[in-house]
Amino acid sequence: MTWSWALVEGWLSFLVSGTVFVLHLVVVCMALVRPHRSPASRVAWVAVIMFLPVVGIVAYLFLGETSIGREREDRLREAERTIALPEPGGAPGGDAAPTLDPATASVFDLVRSINGFPATAGNSVVLAPSADAAIDSLVADIAAAERTVHIGFYIWLDDHAGGRVADAVAEAARRGVACRIMVDALGSRAFVASPRWAQMRDAGAYVVAALDDIPRLGRVAVGRLDLRNHRKIAVIDGRVAYCGSRNCADPEFRVKPRFAPWVDVLFRCEGPIVAQEQWLFLTTWTAETGERVPDEEAAAASASASASASASASVPSVAPDVAVAAMFGTGPTSRAGAMSEAFTTTIGAARERLVITTPYFAPDEPLLQAIRAAPQRGVRTTLVLPARNDSWLVAATARSLYAELLEAGVELYEYPLGLLHTKTMTVDGHLSLVGSANMDRRSLELNYENNLLVDSPEVAAAVLARQQEYLDASRRVAAEEVESWSLGRRLWQNAVAMLSPIL
Repeated sequence: MTWSWALVEGWLSFLVSGTVFVLHLVVVCMALVRPHRSPASRVAWVAVIMFLPVVGIVAYLFLGETSIGREREDRLREAERTIALPEPGGAPGGDAAPTLDPATASVFDLVRSINGFPATAGNSVVLAPSADAAIDSLVADIAAAERTVHIGFYIWLDDHAGGRVADAVAEAARRGVACRIMVDALGSRAFVASPRWAQMRDAGAYVVAALDDIPRLGRVAVGRLDLRNHRKIAVIDGRVAYCGSRNCADPEFRVKPRFAPWVDVLFRCEGPIVAQEQWLFLTTWTAETGERVPDEEAAAASASASASASASASVPSVAPDVAVAAMFGTGPTSRAGAMSEAFTTTIGAARERLVITTPYFAPDEPLLQAIRAAPQRGVRTTLVLPARNDSWLVAATARSLYAELLEAGVELYEYPLGLLHTKTMTVDGHLSLVGSANMDRRSLELNYENNLLVDSPEVAAAVLARQQEYLDASRRVAAEEVESWSLGRRLWQNAVAMLSPIL
């Protein structure tokens, strides 16, 4: 009997170890053959799976594949195919394609390849002068809405700013305006459970929490659990659009008060680019809800309607119709590397001056090399990052790159007065790239993001002035300081940075 039981135990052990071995090989092969994965990411995943077999397999199954679910993706593709792209001049009869210098035109050509949105002339892009003014402007435009209010935020909090916007939406819905409100299910999970969410729904607004489920194999989740809709979008009556880095929340950001204030920018836009942002919202809305928005609600307002309504906002347009601009959106279902290409192409257009602010700096290799190469081409290059970051992983990864950035000639600053959450880039005093996307893997590959490319000296001057405010408050990082860091600190930062391609 003892001999028989030992034999059974031996066979069971063989079967279990054999099954784990086969599963191990299968997962390694999955990591190696997944398309559009960088060599660094493949190496990192194989190392984790090989050295931590059980943990590595589980980690890969939950984090290694990117899928929003086949049904949702099919709805998204159908929406992108059937919802007409905005006409090049925005509304019928809009401005013709603008004439740009070759370097600038190449950036707009790259952006157009992402969603099909061309550069458009005749836009007004205004940077809100303060956090309060940004919300004042948005609330005023919602209060003046006649047809539609379309809003999408990654994070919406039930605080003063978030409550004001929710109240304005509820009031608009009660007077018959079609209000479609979309938040990210993870980023706004507390708000979805709050009375404000119910208030908007009960007033007649259509509300949805995006990406509220994850791909499953039966009852087991497969693929990344943390794919998010990180976009910040508001489109009112098809005539006014808002974009930038700001979530619908107070700067005090009470869910993470230790890092407050959150320092952000928000832009109010009019002109042909409004139709482009409307398209980004509606395709995602259709993928989440299955609703095909009526054409009359999806249409962009005419130029005359835009002009007549421009006085409704509390933020004045200081230079109307001066900006050549294009919106674009990326995500895990977009062309691989699209956001990184947009960043690197914009950086490549710089000839004299490049200023970048971003809260989360963990760039892929092409983006890092583009930044390092800029000062070596004679471009004065400045990078501003937060001194304290709510992501210890990104903070360590960013600081692991300080030595090579400084060696390349990048002027590196750390902002100490809160979390610098602003994502901006200015090039040669005329080109600006702003929006929701950070320079980390989440924004480059995993999140749905929306950015705005603007060619306008007036807009660039406004963004540069804001960037200079950050610089005036920041501390410059010296090469000697980085060289003095202890061996343990450098080991920690570099070890964390090795994992950045998979997190």
